[in-house]
Amino acid sequence: MNKFSDIKISSLPGPQDIHRKVLSNGIVILTRENFQSPSVVLSGLLGAGSLFDSKEKLGLAYFTSMALMRGTRSMDFQTLYNRLESAGASLGFAASVHNTNFGGKALSEDLPLLISTLADCLLHPVFPDVYITRLRAQIISGLTIRAQDTGEMAALTFDRILFGDHPYARPEDGFIETVQGITRDDLVGFHQSHYGPENLVIVVVGAVTPEEVFGLVEKELGGWKNPALASAPSLPQIPHLPNSVREHVEIAGKSQTNLVMGTLGPKRNAPEYLAATLGNNILGQFGMMGRIGDAVREKAGLAYYASTSLNSWIESGSWEVSAGVNPVNLEKAIQLIIQELHRFTSEPVSQNELEDGQDNFIGRLPLSLESNAGVANSILNLERFNLGLDYLQKYPERIMQITPEEILKTAQMHIDPGKLAIVSAGTESKVEDA
Repeated sequence: MNKFSDIKISSLPGPQDIHRKVLSNGIVILTRENFQSPSVVLSGLLGAGSLFDSKEKLGLAYFTSMALMRGTRSMDFQTLYNRLESAGASLGFAASVHNTNFGGKALSEDLPLLISTLADCLLHPVFPDVYITRLRAQIISGLTIRAQDTGEMAALTFDRILFGDHPYARPEDGFIETVQGITRDDLVGFHQSHYGPENLVIVVVGAVTPEEVFGLVEKELGGWKNPALASAPSLPQIPHLPNSVREHVEIAGKSQTNLVMGTLGPKRNAPEYLAATLGNNILGQFGMMGRIGDAVREKAGLAYYASTSLNSWIESGSWEVSAGVNPVNLEKAIQLIIQELHRFTSEPVSQNELEDGQDNFIGRLPLSLESNAGVANSILNLERFNLGLDYLQKYPERIMQITPEEILKTAQMHIDPGKLAIVSAGTESKVEDA
Protein backbone atom coordinates (compact mmCIF):
# COMPACT_ATOMS: atom_id res chain seq x y z
CA MET A 1 0.00 0.00 0.00
CA ASN A 2 1.40 3.44 -0.92
CA LYS A 3 1.34 6.63 1.13
CA PHE A 4 -1.38 8.11 -1.12
CA SER A 5 -4.06 6.12 0.67
CA ASP A 6 -2.97 7.56 4.04
CA ILE A 7 -3.43 11.21 3.05
CA LYS A 8 -6.69 13.05 3.57
CA ILE A 9 -6.64 15.24 0.47
CA SER A 10 -9.19 17.71 1.82
CA SER A 11 -6.84 18.52 4.72
CA LEU A 12 -4.19 19.85 2.35
CA PRO A 13 -4.21 23.58 1.48
CA GLY A 14 -6.44 24.22 -1.51
CA PRO A 15 -9.09 26.48 -3.03
CA GLN A 16 -11.43 25.82 -0.11
CA ASP A 17 -9.15 27.47 2.46
CA ILE A 18 -6.55 29.53 0.57
CA HIS A 19 -8.05 33.01 0.20
CA ARG A 20 -6.71 35.26 -2.55
CA LYS A 21 -7.32 38.94 -3.21
CA VAL A 22 -5.83 41.46 -5.64
CA LEU A 23 -5.85 45.07 -4.47
CA SER A 24 -6.64 47.90 -6.88
CA ASN A 25 -2.93 48.78 -7.17
CA GLY A 26 -2.00 45.21 -8.15
CA ILE A 27 -0.80 43.74 -4.84
CA VAL A 28 -1.68 40.03 -4.57
CA ILE A 29 -2.55 38.74 -1.08
CA LEU A 30 -2.99 35.07 -0.16
CA THR A 31 -3.87 33.82 3.30
CA ARG A 32 -4.84 30.65 5.14
CA GLU A 33 -6.18 30.37 8.68
CA ASN A 34 -4.60 28.16 11.32
CA PHE A 35 -5.87 28.80 14.83
CA GLN A 36 -4.07 25.78 16.28
CA SER A 37 -1.04 28.04 16.76
CA PRO A 38 -1.03 31.58 18.21
CA SER A 39 1.51 32.79 15.65
CA VAL A 40 1.49 34.06 12.07
CA VAL A 41 4.06 33.71 9.31
CA LEU A 42 4.55 36.30 6.58
CA SER A 43 6.18 35.42 3.27
CA GLY A 44 6.36 37.25 -0.01
CA LEU A 45 8.21 38.58 -3.01
CA LEU A 46 8.64 41.69 -5.07
CA GLY A 47 9.81 41.60 -8.70
CA ALA A 48 13.05 43.48 -8.07
CA GLY A 49 15.82 40.94 -8.63
CA SER A 50 19.34 40.87 -10.01
CA LEU A 51 18.10 40.53 -13.60
CA PHE A 52 17.91 44.35 -13.44
CA ASP A 53 21.58 44.66 -12.40
CA SER A 54 24.16 45.90 -14.88
CA LYS A 55 27.33 43.83 -15.19
CA GLU A 56 29.30 46.75 -13.78
CA LYS A 57 27.17 46.93 -10.63
CA LEU A 58 26.17 43.31 -10.20
CA GLY A 59 24.90 42.82 -6.65
CA LEU A 60 22.85 46.04 -6.60
CA ALA A 61 19.48 44.30 -6.12
CA TYR A 62 20.93 42.18 -3.32
CA PHE A 63 22.63 45.20 -1.70
CA THR A 64 19.38 47.18 -1.86
CA SER A 65 17.35 44.38 -0.26
CA MET A 66 19.86 44.03 2.58
CA ALA A 67 19.75 47.81 3.19
CA LEU A 68 15.96 48.15 3.47
CA MET A 69 15.96 47.62 7.24
CA ARG A 70 18.88 49.97 8.02
CA GLY A 71 16.46 52.82 8.66
CA THR A 72 13.26 54.41 7.33
CA ARG A 73 11.78 57.91 7.39
CA SER A 74 10.02 57.15 10.68
CA MET A 75 12.50 54.78 12.38
CA ASP A 76 16.25 54.57 12.62
CA PHE A 77 18.03 51.21 12.55
CA GLN A 78 17.95 50.65 16.32
CA THR A 79 14.33 51.71 16.73
CA LEU A 80 13.22 49.41 13.92
CA TYR A 81 14.88 46.33 15.38
CA ASN A 82 13.86 47.15 18.96
CA ARG A 83 10.28 47.44 17.79
CA LEU A 84 10.34 43.95 16.31
CA GLU A 85 12.38 42.29 19.05
CA SER A 86 10.25 43.70 21.88
CA ALA A 87 7.32 41.80 20.34
CA GLY A 88 9.36 38.65 19.65
CA ALA A 89 8.82 39.28 15.93
CA SER A 90 11.24 39.02 13.02
CA LEU A 91 11.49 40.32 9.46
CA GLY A 92 14.14 39.97 6.76
CA PHE A 93 14.84 40.61 3.08
CA ALA A 94 17.10 39.09 0.41
CA ALA A 95 17.27 39.18 -3.38
CA SER A 96 17.34 36.43 -6.01
CA VAL A 97 17.51 36.65 -9.81
CA HIS A 98 13.86 37.51 -10.37
CA ASN A 99 12.73 38.83 -7.00
CA THR A 100 13.43 40.48 -3.72
CA ASN A 101 12.06 38.04 -1.17
CA PHE A 102 10.95 38.71 2.39
CA GLY A 103 9.77 36.74 5.36
CA GLY A 104 8.79 37.25 8.97
CA LYS A 105 6.85 35.90 11.91
CA ALA A 106 5.05 37.19 14.97
CA LEU A 107 2.29 36.41 17.41
CA SER A 108 -1.06 36.94 15.72
CA GLU A 109 -1.75 39.96 17.91
CA ASP A 110 1.39 41.60 16.51
CA LEU A 111 0.56 41.09 12.84
CA PRO A 112 -0.33 44.81 12.50
CA LEU A 113 3.17 45.67 13.73
CA LEU A 114 4.76 43.20 11.31
CA ILE A 115 2.85 44.43 8.26
CA SER A 116 3.34 48.11 9.11
CA THR A 117 7.10 47.50 9.49
CA LEU A 118 7.15 45.64 6.15
CA ALA A 119 5.34 48.55 4.49
CA ASP A 120 7.67 51.14 6.01
CA CYS A 121 10.75 49.27 4.78
CA LEU A 122 9.32 48.81 1.29
CA LEU A 123 8.03 52.36 0.87
CA HIS A 124 10.33 54.59 2.90
CA PRO A 125 13.91 53.27 3.29
CA VAL A 126 16.47 56.06 3.69
CA PHE A 127 19.73 54.10 3.19
CA PRO A 128 21.85 55.90 5.83
CA ASP A 129 25.44 56.44 4.70
CA VAL A 130 27.01 54.99 7.84
CA TYR A 131 25.11 51.71 7.55
CA ILE A 132 25.63 51.48 3.78
CA THR A 133 29.39 51.66 4.36
CA ARG A 134 29.20 48.91 6.98
CA LEU A 135 26.94 46.76 4.82
CA ARG A 136 29.26 47.09 1.82
CA ALA A 137 32.17 45.92 3.96
CA GLN A 138 30.08 43.02 5.26
CA ILE A 139 29.12 41.89 1.75
CA ILE A 140 32.70 42.19 0.48
CA SER A 141 33.91 40.15 3.45
CA GLY A 142 31.45 37.41 2.49
CA LEU A 143 32.60 37.50 -1.12
CA THR A 144 36.25 37.22 -0.01
CA ILE A 145 35.39 34.09 1.96
CA ARG A 146 33.42 32.75 -1.01
CA ALA A 147 36.50 33.00 -3.24
CA GLN A 148 38.24 30.41 -1.06
CA ASP A 149 35.27 28.03 -0.84
CA THR A 150 35.70 25.17 -3.31
CA GLY A 151 32.00 24.30 -3.37
CA GLU A 152 30.91 27.90 -3.98
CA MET A 153 33.47 28.51 -6.70
CA ALA A 154 32.65 25.28 -8.51
CA ALA A 155 28.95 26.19 -8.45
CA LEU A 156 29.57 29.75 -9.69
CA THR A 157 31.74 28.56 -12.56
CA PHE A 158 29.21 25.86 -13.46
CA ASP A 159 26.44 28.47 -13.69
CA ARG A 160 28.60 30.73 -15.86
CA ILE A 161 29.31 27.92 -18.33
CA LEU A 162 25.78 26.55 -18.38
CA PHE A 163 23.77 29.78 -18.61
CA GLY A 164 26.08 31.94 -20.72
CA ASP A 165 24.73 35.49 -21.14
CA HIS A 166 21.58 34.90 -19.09
CA PRO A 167 21.21 36.45 -15.59
CA TYR A 168 21.09 32.91 -14.18
CA ALA A 169 24.82 32.77 -14.94
CA ARG A 170 25.67 35.56 -12.48
CA PRO A 171 25.77 35.51 -8.66
CA GLU A 172 23.04 37.67 -7.13
CA ASP A 173 25.43 39.10 -4.53
CA GLY A 174 27.90 40.19 -7.21
CA PHE A 175 31.68 40.27 -7.13
CA ILE A 176 34.07 42.26 -4.96
CA GLU A 177 34.86 44.75 -7.73
CA THR A 178 31.18 45.33 -8.62
CA VAL A 179 30.02 45.76 -5.01
CA GLN A 180 32.87 48.22 -4.35
CA GLY A 181 31.42 50.48 -7.03
CA ILE A 182 27.85 50.57 -5.65
CA THR A 183 26.94 53.89 -4.02
CA ARG A 184 24.04 55.08 -1.90
CA ASP A 185 22.68 56.89 -4.98
CA ASP A 186 22.60 53.53 -6.79
CA LEU A 187 20.50 52.03 -3.98
CA VAL A 188 18.09 54.97 -4.04
CA GLY A 189 17.79 54.76 -7.81
CA PHE A 190 17.21 51.01 -7.80
CA HIS A 191 14.51 51.37 -5.16
CA GLN A 192 12.77 54.13 -7.09
CA SER A 193 12.83 52.22 -10.38
CA HIS A 194 12.07 48.65 -9.30
CA TYR A 195 9.98 48.69 -6.11
CA GLY A 196 6.26 48.98 -6.71
CA PRO A 197 2.91 47.36 -5.92
CA GLU A 198 2.30 45.78 -9.33
CA ASN A 199 4.73 42.93 -8.71
CA LEU A 200 4.22 42.40 -4.96
CA VAL A 201 2.87 39.14 -3.51
CA ILE A 202 2.16 38.79 0.22
CA VAL A 203 1.26 35.50 1.94
CA VAL A 204 0.07 35.28 5.57
CA VAL A 205 -0.62 31.98 7.35
CA GLY A 206 -1.66 31.53 10.98
CA ALA A 207 -4.15 32.56 13.65
CA VAL A 208 -5.79 35.36 11.71
CA THR A 209 -8.84 35.66 9.46
CA PRO A 210 -8.64 36.57 5.77
CA GLU A 211 -10.59 39.75 6.44
CA GLU A 212 -8.02 40.90 8.99
CA VAL A 213 -5.13 40.22 6.61
CA PHE A 214 -6.78 41.93 3.65
CA GLY A 215 -7.67 44.94 5.81
CA LEU A 216 -4.17 45.35 7.25
CA VAL A 217 -2.45 45.16 3.86
CA GLU A 218 -4.99 47.52 2.31
CA LYS A 219 -4.41 50.01 5.14
CA GLU A 220 -0.61 49.95 4.92
CA LEU A 221 0.02 49.36 1.21
CA GLY A 222 -3.26 49.93 -0.64
CA GLY A 223 -2.32 53.48 -1.58
CA TRP A 224 1.15 52.65 -2.88
CA LYS A 225 1.80 53.68 -6.46
CA ASN A 226 4.99 53.93 -8.52
CA PRO A 227 4.38 55.30 -12.02
CA ALA A 228 8.15 55.18 -12.64
CA LEU A 229 8.32 51.39 -12.15
CA ALA A 230 10.58 49.87 -14.81
CA SER A 231 9.50 46.91 -16.92
CA ALA A 232 11.47 43.68 -16.74
CA PRO A 233 14.15 43.46 -19.45
CA SER A 234 13.91 40.95 -22.25
CA LEU A 235 16.24 38.05 -21.53
CA PRO A 236 18.32 35.98 -23.94
CA GLN A 237 17.53 32.38 -24.76
CA ILE A 238 19.57 29.74 -22.97
CA PRO A 239 21.06 27.36 -25.54
CA HIS A 240 22.15 23.82 -24.74
CA LEU A 241 25.89 23.21 -24.74
CA PRO A 242 27.04 21.87 -28.13
CA ASN A 243 29.55 19.60 -26.38
CA SER A 244 31.02 19.02 -22.94
CA VAL A 245 32.94 21.90 -21.37
CA ARG A 246 35.56 21.12 -18.71
CA GLU A 247 37.05 23.74 -16.36
CA HIS A 248 39.10 23.63 -13.17
CA VAL A 249 39.24 26.45 -10.62
CA GLU A 250 42.56 26.46 -8.80
CA ILE A 251 42.28 27.15 -5.05
CA ALA A 252 45.53 26.29 -3.32
CA GLY A 253 45.84 24.49 -0.01
CA LYS A 254 42.62 22.46 -0.20
CA SER A 255 42.54 18.76 0.66
CA GLN A 256 39.19 18.23 -1.06
CA THR A 257 38.17 19.01 -4.63
CA ASN A 258 34.53 19.91 -5.21
CA LEU A 259 32.95 18.74 -8.44
CA VAL A 260 29.78 20.04 -10.10
CA MET A 261 28.65 18.64 -13.44
CA GLY A 262 25.37 18.64 -15.30
CA THR A 263 23.13 20.29 -17.82
CA LEU A 264 20.03 22.43 -18.28
CA GLY A 265 16.88 21.19 -16.57
CA PRO A 266 13.18 21.98 -16.89
CA LYS A 267 11.65 25.22 -15.68
CA ARG A 268 9.34 24.92 -12.68
CA ASN A 269 6.02 24.93 -14.50
CA ALA A 270 7.15 22.66 -17.36
CA PRO A 271 4.85 19.66 -17.97
CA GLU A 272 7.71 17.23 -17.31
CA TYR A 273 8.83 18.84 -14.02
CA LEU A 274 7.31 16.23 -11.70
CA ALA A 275 8.76 13.35 -13.72
CA ALA A 276 12.14 15.08 -13.63
CA THR A 277 12.10 15.68 -9.88
CA LEU A 278 11.00 12.10 -9.18
CA GLY A 279 13.71 10.83 -11.52
CA ASN A 280 16.25 13.05 -9.79
CA ASN A 281 15.28 11.50 -6.47
CA ILE A 282 16.10 8.06 -7.87
CA LEU A 283 19.29 9.24 -9.57
CA GLY A 284 20.89 11.01 -6.66
CA GLN A 285 18.73 11.70 -3.60
CA PHE A 286 16.88 8.71 -2.17
CA GLY A 287 18.39 6.67 0.65
CA MET A 288 22.19 7.00 0.57
CA MET A 289 21.93 9.57 -2.26
CA GLY A 290 20.43 7.33 -4.91
CA ARG A 291 22.26 5.65 -7.78
CA ILE A 292 25.03 8.27 -7.90
CA GLY A 293 25.78 8.00 -4.20
CA ASP A 294 25.67 4.23 -4.32
CA ALA A 295 27.98 3.94 -7.33
CA VAL A 296 30.48 6.70 -6.63
CA ARG A 297 30.64 6.79 -2.84
CA GLU A 298 29.45 3.46 -1.45
CA LYS A 299 30.77 0.99 -4.02
CA ALA A 300 33.74 2.75 -5.62
CA GLY A 301 34.79 4.81 -2.60
CA LEU A 302 35.74 7.73 -4.84
CA ALA A 303 33.90 10.53 -3.04
CA TYR A 304 33.23 11.86 0.45
CA TYR A 305 29.74 12.69 -0.78
CA ALA A 306 27.93 12.47 -4.11
CA SER A 307 24.36 13.47 -4.94
CA THR A 308 22.20 15.24 -7.51
CA SER A 309 19.93 18.27 -7.49
CA LEU A 310 17.21 19.61 -9.75
CA ASN A 311 16.93 23.39 -9.61
CA SER A 312 13.95 24.76 -11.51
CA TRP A 313 13.13 28.44 -11.92
CA ILE A 314 10.88 30.64 -14.02
CA GLU A 315 12.76 30.44 -17.33
CA SER A 316 14.90 27.34 -17.04
CA GLY A 317 16.78 25.20 -14.54
CA SER A 318 19.79 23.03 -13.93
CA TRP A 319 20.18 19.29 -13.39
CA GLU A 320 23.39 18.84 -11.43
CA VAL A 321 25.62 16.19 -9.89
CA SER A 322 27.78 17.37 -6.98
CA ALA A 323 30.60 15.49 -5.28
CA GLY A 324 33.49 16.08 -2.92
CA VAL A 325 36.53 14.01 -3.84
CA ASN A 326 40.21 13.52 -3.15
CA PRO A 327 42.00 15.27 -6.06
CA VAL A 328 43.62 11.99 -7.13
CA ASN A 329 40.16 10.44 -7.60
CA LEU A 330 38.68 13.33 -9.59
CA GLU A 331 38.90 11.89 -13.10
CA LYS A 332 37.70 8.44 -12.02
CA ALA A 333 34.70 10.04 -10.28
CA ILE A 334 33.81 12.07 -13.37
CA GLN A 335 33.90 9.01 -15.63
CA LEU A 336 31.81 6.94 -13.22
CA ILE A 337 29.19 9.70 -12.97
CA ILE A 338 29.02 9.92 -16.77
CA GLN A 339 28.57 6.15 -16.86
CA GLU A 340 25.62 6.42 -14.46
CA LEU A 341 24.09 9.21 -16.55
CA HIS A 342 24.35 6.98 -19.65
CA ARG A 343 22.49 4.27 -17.75
CA PHE A 344 19.85 6.74 -16.51
CA THR A 345 19.17 7.98 -20.05
CA SER A 346 19.19 4.59 -21.77
CA GLU A 347 16.96 2.35 -19.64
CA PRO A 348 13.84 2.88 -17.49
CA VAL A 349 14.14 2.99 -13.72
CA SER A 350 12.92 -0.16 -11.98
CA GLN A 351 9.42 -0.49 -10.59
CA ASN A 352 10.84 -0.77 -7.07
CA GLU A 353 12.83 2.44 -7.50
CA LEU A 354 9.73 4.19 -8.81
CA GLU A 355 7.50 3.02 -5.96
CA ASP A 356 10.08 3.93 -3.32
CA GLY A 357 10.35 7.40 -4.82
CA GLN A 358 6.58 7.86 -5.04
CA ASP A 359 6.11 6.80 -1.41
CA ASN A 360 8.87 9.17 -0.35
CA PHE A 361 7.39 12.16 -2.21
CA ILE A 362 3.83 11.57 -1.05
CA GLY A 363 4.81 10.70 2.50
CA ARG A 364 6.82 13.86 3.03
CA LEU A 365 4.17 16.20 1.60
CA PRO A 366 2.14 16.45 4.85
CA LEU A 367 5.39 16.87 6.80
CA SER A 368 6.35 19.87 4.67
CA LEU A 369 3.00 21.47 5.52
CA GLU A 370 3.05 20.91 9.29
CA SER A 371 4.28 24.42 10.09
CA ASN A 372 2.85 27.81 9.17
CA ALA A 373 6.16 28.58 7.45
CA GLY A 374 5.92 25.45 5.32
CA VAL A 375 2.38 26.30 4.25
CA ALA A 376 3.25 29.95 3.55
CA ASN A 377 6.23 29.05 1.37
CA SER A 378 4.18 26.45 -0.51
CA ILE A 379 1.39 28.95 -1.20
CA LEU A 380 3.92 31.53 -2.36
CA ASN A 381 5.32 29.03 -4.86
CA LEU A 382 1.82 28.27 -6.15
CA GLU A 383 1.44 31.96 -6.99
CA ARG A 384 5.00 32.51 -8.20
CA PHE A 385 4.93 29.68 -10.72
CA ASN A 386 1.21 29.87 -11.62
CA LEU A 387 0.61 26.31 -10.43
CA GLY A 388 -3.00 26.78 -9.31
CA LEU A 389 -4.49 26.74 -5.81
CA ASP A 390 -5.45 23.06 -6.19
CA TYR A 391 -1.87 21.96 -6.97
CA LEU A 392 -1.10 20.47 -3.54
CA GLN A 393 -4.33 18.48 -3.49
CA LYS A 394 -3.68 17.06 -6.96
CA TYR A 395 0.01 16.42 -6.24
CA PRO A 396 -0.27 12.87 -4.79
CA GLU A 397 -2.35 11.63 -7.73
CA ARG A 398 0.01 13.22 -10.25
CA ILE A 399 3.01 11.60 -8.57
CA MET A 400 1.30 8.20 -8.68
CA GLN A 401 0.61 8.58 -12.41
CA ILE A 402 4.31 8.91 -13.32
CA THR A 403 5.75 5.84 -15.05
CA PRO A 404 9.30 4.56 -15.62
CA GLU A 405 8.88 5.34 -19.31
CA GLU A 406 7.94 8.96 -18.54
CA ILE A 407 11.02 9.39 -16.35
CA LEU A 408 13.21 7.94 -19.11
CA LYS A 409 11.70 10.24 -21.72
CA THR A 410 12.23 13.25 -19.44
CA ALA A 411 15.83 12.24 -18.72
CA GLN A 412 16.54 11.90 -22.44
CA MET A 413 14.94 15.29 -23.04
CA HIS A 414 17.30 17.08 -20.66
CA ILE A 415 20.45 15.01 -20.11
CA ASP A 416 23.03 14.27 -22.78
CA PRO A 417 26.08 12.65 -21.12
CA GLY A 418 28.20 13.91 -24.01
CA LYS A 419 27.19 17.56 -23.51
CA LEU A 420 27.86 18.42 -19.88
CA ALA A 421 29.32 21.35 -17.99
CA ILE A 422 32.01 19.77 -15.79
CA VAL A 423 33.65 21.98 -13.18
CA SER A 424 36.07 21.17 -10.36
CA ALA A 425 37.54 23.51 -7.74
CA GLY A 426 40.42 22.84 -5.39
CA THR A 427 44.12 22.14 -5.42
CA GLU A 428 45.87 21.50 -8.69
CA SER A 429 44.82 18.27 -10.38
CA LYS A 430 45.37 16.83 -13.82
CA VAL A 431 42.57 17.90 -16.15
CA GLU A 432 41.84 15.58 -19.01
CA ASP A 433 39.51 16.10 -21.95
CA ALA A 434 35.89 15.30 -21.08
